[in-house]
Amino acid sequence: MIAALKGRVDSTHEGGCIFDVNGVGYLLSCSRRTLDALTAREGVQRVLVETRVSQDAITLYGFADAAEREAFRALIEVKTVGPQKALIVLSSLSPDGLARAIAGKERKRLAEVKGLGAATANRIIDEPAMQKWAVGRATPEADGEGALPAAAPERGAAADAVSALVNLGWKQPQAAGAIARAAKRLGDAATLDALIREGLKEMAR
Repeated sequence: MIAALKGRVDSTHEGGCIFDVNGVGYLLSCSRRTLDALTAREGVQRVLVETRVSQDAITLYGFADAAEREAFRALIEVKTVGPQKALIVLSSLSPDGLARAIAGKERKRLAEVKGLGAATANRIIDEPAMQKWAVGRATPEADGEGALPAAAPERGAAADAVSALVNLGWKQPQAAGAIARAAKRLGDAATLDALIREGLKEMAR
């Protein structure tokens, strides 16, 4: 069972990439967040992997951080939410953003994820295991870091974009500065995806 790979991005495509490990290309399905993170950095890097085996295929799902892989594992346990829909959710919401939406029962926000739909969004929010996962992420840890208050109010796309960069390994002050510059350049109508992409470019400079 493959749990992680260390190599380089060979090429990307809609919904994933080919990850080269010593000349062997692994086809990974990834969220947009992970693809942006992988393509923003050059050289050898590590990607976490979830291996799913079905009757007719072995599929590898790649993640730039453990938080996103954890969210993916939680989502695919929800009835009718398979791996592809889980990636759709994680392409639009960071793990922290998803936790806030579920803990705060923000049905409209989740239903607005393109390709998800209101029925599936409601199923995710109403699933007891997802509520437990979300509240677990929303409970402050012993050191007071890396957590968010339960049912935290929506803070906007910029705050979620900062959270996404922090989840990808950057420090909060640097991430906040990069997103602030990106937001100033893109304007008030900037989407979460656009802010993350531009923020990653800022961090790579």
